[in-house]
Amino acid sequence: MRDTDMGVADDAQGGDSAKSSPRERLIAAATELLARSDGKPVSTRQITDLAGVTAPTLYHHFGDKDGLMEAVVARGFEEFVQREGMIERSASPIRDVQRLWDIHVHFGLTHVQLYTLMFGNTGPGRRPVLVEEAEHLLEQELGRVAAAGQLAVPPAQAARAVIAANIGVTLMLLADEPDQPLSADDIASLPLSVQTRDAVLRSVVSDASVVDDPDRGVPAGGQPSYVAAAIALNATLESSHPEQLSGTEMRLFLEWLHRLSKGSNGGD
Repeated sequence: MRDTDMGVADDAQGGDSAKSSPRERLIAAATELLARSDGKPVSTRQITDLAGVTAPTLYHHFGDKDGLMEAVVARGFEEFVQREGMIERSASPIRDVQRLWDIHVHFGLTHVQLYTLMFGNTGPGRRPVLVEEAEHLLEQELGRVAAAGQLAVPPAQAARAVIAANIGVTLMLLADEPDQPLSADDIASLPLSVQTRDAVLRSVVSDASVVDDPDRGVPAGGQPSYVAAAIALNATLESSHPEQLSGTEMRLFLEWLHRLSKGSNGGD
């Protein structure tokens, strides 16, 4: 049954309409129509018809169609975060970052229109909030790489480089329009994705060879540079906040480490 013009659902009649709220039905309808739109505009009428509601119901819950699409994007990002959070972390932080890259690409290629709406709407002076949120998630994971002494730049700097490459590769692969659906294993072995992923990781780690052999860790015969060591200690302290140092001492110590981590090997 369609909702009344006041945006109140008559779900007492049972059936499919009683299984979810008007708001959820609108999000589900918009998501479905977007997925099969092939990039063409989706009308308010199409959405409300599929959801079994009237236009005033959409306006009641979301203000307008743009508000509904923002909710669709937010729901899509929840799924994106859930997929990234589902992987079981291994003993190798670098391998886990590689896996997160592959999950990102897989999400994009299996949610074409949604991904484009989430990450493709960029322009001068306009950086989607979701890009910043995805970058922050990746920064947290790269903090593990830093704590292991394997990062040559601060996690935030590394995350910015990796997420930029990850989104760029995904959008390029979307433009190529694969002839048939790709499995997660297929996507994890796509040459463009793998080559770009490992190239950008080599540019931010303290020892490039660890990207090719993530399980090896820091080489047994050598120590990380003082920059990598400072970054590692910085990452550890920021996550643990030891009580041995006062707030002022901790801030000062982290500032010193931050300045060291921005330097280059050799020092003065």
